Amino acid sequence: MATEETAGGARKATKSKLFEFLVHGVRPGMPSGARMPHQGAPMGPPGPPYGGSPAVRPGLPSPVMEPSRKRPAPSQQVQQQQQQQQQQQQQAVQNRARKKPVGFPGANEMPARQMDMREPQSDPTLGSNAKRRKMADKILPQRIRELVPESQAYMDLLAFERKLDQTIMRKRVDIQEALKRPMKQQKRKLRLYISNTFNPARPDADDSDGSIASWELRVEGKLLDDPGKQKKKFSSFFKSLVIELDKDLYGPDNHLVEWHRTATTQETDGFQVKRPGDVSVRCTLLLMLDYQPPQFKLDPRLARLLGIHTQTRSCIIQALWQYVKTNKLQDSHDKEYINCDKYFQQIFDCPRLKFSEIPQRLTNLLLPPDPIVINHVISVDPNDQKKTACYDIDVEVEDPLKSQMSSFLLSTANQQEIASLDNKIHETIESINQLKIQRDFMLSFSRDPKGYIQDWLKSQSRDLKLMTDVVGNPEEERRAAFYHEPWSQEAVSRYFYCKIQQRRQELEQALAVRNT
Repeated sequence: MATEETAGGARKATKSKLFEFLVHGVRPGMPSGARMPHQGAPMGPPGPPYGGSPAVRPGLPSPVMEPSRKRPAPSQQVQQQQQQQQQQQQQAVQNRARKKPVGFPGANEMPARQMDMREPQSDPTLGSNAKRRKMADKILPQRIRELVPESQAYMDLLAFERKLDQTIMRKRVDIQEALKRPMKQQKRKLRLYISNTFNPARPDADDSDGSIASWELRVEGKLLDDPGKQKKKFSSFFKSLVIELDKDLYGPDNHLVEWHRTATTQETDGFQVKRPGDVSVRCTLLLMLDYQPPQFKLDPRLARLLGIHTQTRSCIIQALWQYVKTNKLQDSHDKEYINCDKYFQQIFDCPRLKFSEIPQRLTNLLLPPDPIVINHVISVDPNDQKKTACYDIDVEVEDPLKSQMSSFLLSTANQQEIASLDNKIHETIESINQLKIQRDFMLSFSRDPKGYIQDWLKSQSRDLKLMTDVVGNPEEERRAAFYHEPWSQEAVSRYFYCKIQQRRQELEQALAVRNT
């Protein structure tokens, strides 16, 4: 958990410093309330950058071109589709115009049509197709860094953040790989408490329970020196618990008290048994530990051979392989086979076998582990003060580091705050870039106002032609000299010829209808 808090706190602190530097100009190490001095010319008026507006002149309505200047449509359906597309484009232009004031793109800036493609997340017409923010979007352009040398502190923080993210990601991958491998179980002491109380009979009792003497047996326990924050329940260490009472006192049908783990079992901190009786009772407790992974008791012959009494299946197979290598039982010609010695022949009942057959042959040689047997006397003597017995049992528990590693991978602490700071950093960088465009516009306009306006008019004219799908040059067609060119006579002749042919077809169709 310390690793998780440290990593999350470091990332959050880095994001906070980045955002604080961008917004307030506070460098790391500067006193509270201090600000960086600004150098160079002013960055221009606040607001979106000039040049991001649609290619429409200020104060003029959307132009409507004559039908003769449009490209002829091949069919009425295609013409309707083109009209729908033009309406969608005009709607998009109006949406952008509400959001951005009309401005003038710089002479060296790209057209408004291309600039809109650079800002898809601010365009409401794109919806869910907005581009995903990337690390590169947080980098200040070189020209801004040259203009404001103090911005190098922000780039240093950005580089530190990148290294920190890489380190955290590498550690997460290492933890994931470590969790895939089986971790060694730790042996701990489980202290078992067995106690009983005696309730003598009361002749003046109203209920039937008080008028009969009874005793109550309690079986409880706890893990010694448990460092985990979540304490494990007592019943979670056992697969089953059986309390066997004196058969002569309670009969063959009522002398056993059993508890067995099921898929829906709710864990508890102890067990309680209550029975009527006014004499001391001998009982036997059988506790079956819940081994994870499962363990097995070996056949006596195999146990003597390997020196193992109870162990997991994988450890037993590993011990068998070690025995084969130590006694050189592997066949020298065919490594797949094992030449059994006299002990293996007694256990597996064959002179030669494949090592891959051993797991299957072990099935008949592995038995359930022995239960823990505790003999206890339930005393009803009021003078007997020693009514609580304590036993220490060795149990295996998983390494607490595993749960901490899992919680670190699944933790989402500080993620929302980090994402919020990331969004603020991206928005601030976008604002800085917009202010840089405004500054460039002001500087370019102040150097050569006339040439700049001319370049801007040319750019707007090109954009207007692209948006309205115009053929030809409307500016030249607006002048009278355009129609005194040598081609004008032929164009007029072709125009009248087309009109005559069109009228002739209409007359022929009318005469054909009348004759029929």
